[in-house]
Order: sequence, then structure tokens, then C-alpha cells
Amino acid sequence: MKKTTTLLFDCDNTLVLSETLAFEACADLANEILAAEGISDRYTGPALFTEFVGQNFRGMMSSLQKKYHLSLPPETFDAYVTREEDAVIAKIRASLVPCAGADSVLASLAETKHYELAVVSSSAGRRVQASVDKVGMDLYFPPDHIFSAATSLPVPTSKPDPAIYLHACKTLGKTPAECVAIEDSKNGTLSAVRAGIRTVGYIGSYEKEEQEKMRAVLSEAGAAPIMEHWKEFEGILENLEVTSH
Repeated sequence: MKKTTTLLFDCDNTLVLSETLAFEACADLANEILAAEGISDRYTGPALFTEFVGQNFRGMMSSLQKKYHLSLPPETFDAYVTREEDAVIAKIRASLVPCAGADSVLASLAETKHYELAVVSSSAGRRVQASVDKVGMDLYFPPDHIFSAATSLPVPTSKPDPAIYLHACKTLGKTPAECVAIEDSKNGTLSAVRAGIRTVGYIGSYEKEEQEKMRAVLSEAGAAPIMEHWKEFEGILENLEVTSH
């Protein structure tokens, strides 16, 4: 196996604690859509998170349409996607914080210059950029090292489709074998694993009572090893280097 040259980080709830903020905004819009279609079901942010974690809003909307047998016109669908982006970005700019320990790990990795760093996300590029800007991670991820399944591809998609990881590798001039991905969700893990990328699972953004459940979920999806805190990461990288030769 090739030496690791490139680290591909998921963004939401891997580098920054954005999912709660995002799903609050998503729930408002999802409920508006359901009401407009005469459907009585309503969602809370946590309920949406449980059902759709790891998907972007476009993917979530497609899933909701299938679940409730809806067919929104493309212009209506796109308008909701734009409104969701705007609402989430407003929340991000107001109150986003990084995942515990992520800042110091990125600073250390950037200082050593042993690896190329990139973000690979399901979320819209505008949202990812707003996230890294808000917490100062733009120091480590220039715009040409931010990849979005929603906006970087010719046809928008969402994890678990591996397309965005394959696109990132191709753009960066890397093979999947020389990359390591870091993911917190089943969909994200499946996306990276299906692209042929070794994947580290991160469960530190989950509540304590959820962590063991997510350890099993991510392991089953192909992540190995699983880490609870970013302080474990550099040791994990060293072990991956040893076991890859």
C-alpha cells in the first residue's frame, strides 16, 4: 500500500459542530414543504438528524419526496435548496465552533507539511467555506482544497455516493490508496470506503450515550480505527503508516 500523502476531512461534525445548527434550519423548511403539500407530519431538528445524518439538504429533500410520494418542480426544489443554504450559513456565522481538539491537530499537521489537507463534504460549497472561515480553518483549506458533493460536481450528489471522493482525488492528482479520510457518519464512511480510501471514524461529536452505537455503525460501514477525540489522530496516522507497509 502506498505511503499516505493526503488527508481528506469531512466537515460537518468532524471538523466543526455544524449539524445541530443545520438540522434546525432544515426542519423549518421541511415542515414548510410538508404543510404546503397537505401532509400533517412534522420534524424536529434532532429527528431529521437521526434520519438523514451524512446527507446534504438536496439528498434529504430527495428522500423526503420518495417517502411522501411528492414531486416538486425543479425550480421549487432548487429554491428550497438555496433558502436552506442561506439559513444554515446565517446560523454558522452566528455561532459555529470547531470540534474539540481539531484546531490543534490541523495546526500541527500544517506545521509538519507531511500531508496535503483537503475538505470533502456533502454540504454546499458556500456552507463549507462559511464554516472554515468562521473557525479560522481557512488557514489550512484554501478554496481549491474544498470539495462539495452538492456543488463541485457536474451533477450534484450526496454521500454515500463515492463520486465526490473520487473527484477530490482526481483533482488533487492523488490515488485513493495514498489518502486517508476522516468521517463521522455512516453515509460519509460508505462514500470514502466505496472510493477505495482508508477511513478513520470519528465519534467525538456525538453525545456520550450515542458514541458506542456510532462506533458499531461506523465500523460496520468500513471505518477503522474509530477515535473519540482528535488528540488520538496523530497516533492513529503513525499506526496506519506502519500497517500499510
